[in-house]
Amino acid sequence: MLHGHGDDGYRYGKRIVADFSTNVWYGGEPAGLKAYVFGKWHEINRYPEVLAESLREKIAKHHQLPAGQVLVSSGTTESIYLIAHLFSGKRTTIVTPSFAEYEDACLSFDHEIAGLTWQDAAELPRLKSDLVFICNPNNPTGLIFKDLQYWLKLNPQCMFAVDEAFIDFTYGAESAISLMAKFPNLLIMRSLTKTYAIPGLRLGYLLAREELVDSLMNIKQPWTVNTLAMAAGHYIYDHFEEIQPPLAQLLEDKRTFVQELCKLECLEVLESDTHFFLARTLVRNAAQLKDFLIERYGLLIRDAGNFRGLTRQHFRLATQRPEDNEKMVNALKEWQTLYY
Repeated sequence: MLHGHGDDGYRYGKRIVADFSTNVWYGGEPAGLKAYVFGKWHEINRYPEVLAESLREKIAKHHQLPAGQVLVSSGTTESIYLIAHLFSGKRTTIVTPSFAEYEDACLSFDHEIAGLTWQDAAELPRLKSDLVFICNPNNPTGLIFKDLQYWLKLNPQCMFAVDEAFIDFTYGAESAISLMAKFPNLLIMRSLTKTYAIPGLRLGYLLAREELVDSLMNIKQPWTVNTLAMAAGHYIYDHFEEIQPPLAQLLEDKRTFVQELCKLECLEVLESDTHFFLARTLVRNAAQLKDFLIERYGLLIRDAGNFRGLTRQHFRLATQRPEDNEKMVNALKEWQTLYY
């Protein structure tokens, strides 16, 4: 899916006042990161490290893992396609609704795909698959999967590719990294673009047992992590403790935002454990609502109608600054007045 993601305001030719469509932390990149990265500008005259080796070592040290269990990627999407490539032609289960790139990547490499709803996955079924993709916390719902350890134990033949891109946006879930020593059928994908607001740099990594990482390295293209992205990664881990977003405040802002949205009769707001959440318009559809909000207010939402298992009425919102959240509430009040 080359189009149909969030943060697509560039396609509308309108100034975007506030972007609710992307789950990236709204506060921007950490203080000092821009100057540090720009200070590395002279290094773009040389090729970057082939596999971002120095950043690989730093990430491994952060997680107290051998470097051989780390693969640095150009964002989680590269990790997804590498995994799909490695498991070419295999049987794959995708827990839905979820990020469309899991399915797109698997289709590119001739997987036999089976969908499994979040509700059915919560029953912890035995699987007949070789691979399963699950996002935890989930995108687009923001929900947390509770019993991953038991599911791993129940399906030792199946590789679990767990996407933790949004693990930093909740208090309700612990990373599965601590389970890696016990479960060789666990692979974890992490993103550095959401928490640190650098999606334009494309940077992430995956963690797995060394034999699996070696196999992924054998099919990985060289130089996918550019010099400036790698510099950003070094800065993040050199200043890790001091640059974390204020999660408590973000979730409190989300609670207030949802509270106001729930007063509107034209919407249904769905439960979420993160700063982003799904809603459903009870009039017209999400595509029409998206156009309305852009044209009248310059507010961008994520039309979620193209997520498998959702409807044309579903859309996703990510909590923004309180003043922008208020703008969205007021705009939706007008939507209700006009069409409900």
